[in-house]
Amino acid sequence: MYGPDPQNKHPMAGFAQICFIKNTVSNPNIIIGDYTYYDDPEDSENFERNVLYHFPFVGDRLIIGKFCALARNVKFIMNGANHAMEGFSTYPFAIFANGWQTAELEEEPPHKGDTVIGNDVWIGYEAVIMPGIKVGDGAIIAAKAVVTNHVAPYTIVGGNPARPIRQRFKDEVVQALLTIAWWDWDIEKITRNLDKIAGADIEALKNCS
Repeated sequence: MYGPDPQNKHPMAGFAQICFIKNTVSNPNIIIGDYTYYDDPEDSENFERNVLYHFPFVGDRLIIGKFCALARNVKFIMNGANHAMEGFSTYPFAIFANGWQTAELEEEPPHKGDTVIGNDVWIGYEAVIMPGIKVGDGAIIAAKAVVTNHVAPYTIVGGNPARPIRQRFKDEVVQALLTIAWWDWDIEKITRNLDKIAGADIEALKNCS
């Protein structure tokens, strides 16, 4: 046997607080990798309620990689939350029609693209990720952080707005980890080498077979 079944919504028997959310998300614009879990004692299957202002007519996507750990009440603010700011008022008159559609401005509300979370990312309790943010592999987002800028791989950020606290490993180790990309190995290889993946010996990880 090679780890939990990635198709099992609740991989820990009798503990519904943990959910492999790839198996519960129905929105085609939310893409979740294998083994990524959401931890919520109230309703771990309903992760989509945390993806806010995600309107189908906007077309942006939330992409989350493999082996991510998402804590309770994380929030992803999508591009539908944005308002045009060049005019004197930010109020979206035009969406209400009935004569107000003439208030259309030349400027469209900002669209910052897809929100992309890498692999093996840990996002802490009640963190908020703003539209179009890119979070690199191996990053850690501290509890209640508000992430307004991209996060480099293997970097810890925290605060409001979130700022880098430290890089988890030296540059050469980070580059090696990104090259190895253990999360893309087949599950048999991952299982054989769990001690190397969970350890901190980069040479040992490089030599996994």
